[in-house]
Amino acid sequence: MNNTADDNTASTHPGVFPTFQAHDADAQLRFLTDLGFVENVVYRDGDQIAHAQLDWPGGGSIMFGSHKPGAEWSREPGTAGTYLVATDVAELFDRAERLGATIIRPLQDTDYGSREFTIADPEGNLWSIGTYAGEPSKA
Repeated sequence: MNNTADDNTASTHPGVFPTFQAHDADAQLRFLTDLGFVENVVYRDGDQIAHAQLDWPGGGSIMFGSHKPGAEWSREPGTAGTYLVATDVAELFDRAERLGATIIRPLQDTDYGSREFTIADPEGNLWSIGTYAGEPSKA
């Protein structure tokens, strides 16, 4: 099946995937699934992760794989930043602390009505997790 933007399945699948690479993609996979992402697919090329898709329970997905310096689609590990919407942010903050994530910004209430925190994963990517679900779409 060809999943295109015009396909009727597009409404059930994310249309935007934050994408990054990791020096140790297996450790990244463990960290992110322990944080709460759900493994959708992991394709391997020998001992490297060629492509992984993880889904966030509240909606949305990310894609990543092992770092491939010089490849056509190469991103320096540790440079991504992603915001995750969640309702159970206090529990996720406790989980992130137990996982040994670097706390960049502790759990706090914001002046725009969100409860959120920011961590860095073992690769250095930033993850802000909060209750702010964005503004309604104007489309």
